[in-house]
Amino acid sequence: MSSHINKKILVLGALSAIGEATARIYASEGAELILAGRNADRLSQVANDLKARGAAKCTVWQADLANCDYEKEFEKMLQTLGGDIDVALLFYGYLGNQEKAQNEQAEFNKILDVNFLSAANWANIISLQLEKQDSGTLIAISSVAGDRGRQSNYVYGAAKAGLTILIEGIAHRLAPSNASACVVKLGFVDTPMTAHIEKGGPLWAKPEKIAKIIKKTADKVKSPIVYAPWFWRFIMLIIKSVPTFIFHKTKL
Repeated sequence: MSSHINKKILVLGALSAIGEATARIYASEGAELILAGRNADRLSQVANDLKARGAAKCTVWQADLANCDYEKEFEKMLQTLGGDIDVALLFYGYLGNQEKAQNEQAEFNKILDVNFLSAANWANIISLQLEKQDSGTLIAISSVAGDRGRQSNYVYGAAKAGLTILIEGIAHRLAPSNASACVVKLGFVDTPMTAHIEKGGPLWAKPEKIAKIIKKTADKVKSPIVYAPWFWRFIMLIIKSVPTFIFHKTKL
């Protein structure tokens, strides 16, 4: 692994609030970043901001990450980074609408395709590179929604549960090497993705707080699964422990 200065960072979903906040931390340490997302103009704005914060280099990478030739796209990214990578961050996602997904196949498929199938493809391809170079870290963002199926978001939860198991398996495969993988499971985070949800209280976190957790995790992966913030591990443990006959009476 290289030092903090000039670390090579791939940010998939760089326009997400958490992705941008995490990129700022790396920029302040002089990292070289690829910012991947769909909106080139917005990516350019973010890139200029990161350069002003100290990034050694910021490459804007316009792509529909959920609908592309993953292998070819990654190979081109890798060439831009000089053939190796220190940290790959997988941020993009689609919350979708549960009720709509129940009744419309297009919405159902979109939630699963974006949050699991496309993310799984990226994770697998990146993991092969990390294994080949015997270094580097893959961090994928998941959700506590995948810890137990609930009527309010079980399609999204199923996709995130699948991603969690996939990353956990990749971490197990990479364990004999110097490469690593980790999934960060988020609770409530105040982002545009959750703009429609009423916010407030100690359970809600800001993107900047989550970004610090992600950066700390990437610096030294101690476990393949990290809850962010930490207390969600215990909240979900309680929720998973509720007997079915009681749980089915709730409106969670």
